[in-house]
Amino acid sequence: MLKGKKILLGITGSIAAYKSVSFLRLLIKEGAEVKVIMTAHASDFVNPLTFSTLSKNPVLTDLSEGNVWANHVELGRWADVMIIAPASCNTIAKMANGLCDNLLMAVYLSAVCPVILFPAMDEDMWLHAATKANMATLKKQEVQVISVNKGELASGLFGEGRMQEPEDMLRYLDHFFAGKNSLKGKKALITAGPTYEAIDPVRFIGNHSSGKMGISIAEEFAKRGAEVTLILGPSAIIPQGGINVVNVVSAGEMYEEAMKEMELADYIIMAAAVADYTPAEKAIEKIKKTNSPLTLDLVQTKDILLEAGKRKSNGQILVGFALETENEKHYALDKLRRKNADFIVLNSLNDEGAGFAHKTNKITIFGKEGEVNEFDLKLKEDVAVDIINTITKLKND
Repeated sequence: MLKGKKILLGITGSIAAYKSVSFLRLLIKEGAEVKVIMTAHASDFVNPLTFSTLSKNPVLTDLSEGNVWANHVELGRWADVMIIAPASCNTIAKMANGLCDNLLMAVYLSAVCPVILFPAMDEDMWLHAATKANMATLKKQEVQVISVNKGELASGLFGEGRMQEPEDMLRYLDHFFAGKNSLKGKKALITAGPTYEAIDPVRFIGNHSSGKMGISIAEEFAKRGAEVTLILGPSAIIPQGGINVVNVVSAGEMYEEAMKEMELADYIIMAAAVADYTPAEKAIEKIKKTNSPLTLDLVQTKDILLEAGKRKSNGQILVGFALETENEKHYALDKLRRKNADFIVLNSLNDEGAGFAHKTNKITIFGKEGEVNEFDLKLKEDVAVDIINTITKLKND
């Protein structure tokens, strides 16, 4: 997949630069042509000679060396993709603010190709509000910022901030090139997030869904060139990547929007955690606390997946989700059959690190033809890749 691809690899000042040596070896082994740019501080961790030997290209460090000028504009137009790995906290801040004080920043600001960052830093820096704001800025500019791993850090602490492993970075790049524009001309409809069912003007029935899984699926569809509509319940996450977002609050609103949008969709992914019940009556004013028990009459909400299964046409792929706590496979297969879905994605609250409020998920995908695809615990962005690879394979077959 990477044979003949032109890759700019930026190395910044981080102990994780040692991983970039292995990453470069993997890129070369796959047949990619790689040019390496290092910041001055990166050279404190790994000798440029190592990278030049492996890449068979001189390592670039300054805007000029001797009487030779490094043409940053030409470099920015040469590459199919620019990767910065490790991307230090300092470099991310410079990128977000458009600073240009070294060759790497000059090339970044001149690049017309996609840019992918693999960050590496200590946990306190990774979780700092300033770093989060900088990464949000870069995502709005369509820079792909890949999540970090959790583990032992250079400070001796254990936490988030480790750069992805070289093999995982290579896998991500393979997916990037394989998926690029592969779904151009296709339409995807995704529901995500919780729904809030009002009790009165200030109280509601809801759940712990963040919307992260469905948003990751929507973003992955967009990366592959699909036209994406995301019907999103209340969520603090801002989707990136040119997605048409329809914000809703209640199950009823989500139902209406989903039915309106599904007719033209090629892929329909119902990832939202929709409330099964809603109060029969919503109080107009805030219900005052009394010494008497409060009884709520609940009625069922409309089943969005069931109705989509009734309405879907030939050629449409319908995917539902099942979050279970017991008899997981039995309930997932029953849902697959009853809802007339093509796939059910099962995740269990019994799996550590899966389900609501986690950055990771562990899934099994069941197909209507009896297919079973089990996956290990992964970041939700990578889970989205597995889901889309699985469901698009059916359509391609």
